[in-house]
Amino acid sequence: MSLYFYSVREAFGCFSNFSPHGFELKGKFWPTSEHYFQAMKFEGAEPEEKIRNAPSPKEAANLGRNRAFTLRPDWELVKDSIMREAVLEKFRTHTDIRTILLDTGDQEIIEKADHDSYWGCGKDGAGLNMLGKILMEIRNRLRMETLNSNGA
Repeated sequence: MSLYFYSVREAFGCFSNFSPHGFELKGKFWPTSEHYFQAMKFEGAEPEEKIRNAPSPKEAANLGRNRAFTLRPDWELVKDSIMREAVLEKFRTHTDIRTILLDTGDQEIIEKADHDSYWGCGKDGAGLNMLGKILMEIRNRLRMETLNSNGA
């Protein structure tokens, strides 16, 4: 059975990068994983701080898609690892949503993003669903960390 998510206002909304679950990473506080992900697209303090301080994840996303700043040359190579880093820290920081993620068992997690066939499943459902795959990977990693910390 598959579990679908998209909006922060719907079931499993905490899986969205727009969910208001901030965390600290690289010595700074990030209001959402969307803020972190979008800021990492660029080199330099100016775009990073502008995005980090955006008033909402939607504004952070808009700033990250704006090409007023130069996209880092290795972006396509590093974007998955940056997303993984943000999602991991988000779920390590917040025990309530970590529990929700772990309680999904072995269900397939799919971002129902009709407009995004890379991070989501796309309009036809045949997208790569990379965010869902990263969530499942993080779920397995957190499960192992929990087992190890309990002395198993």
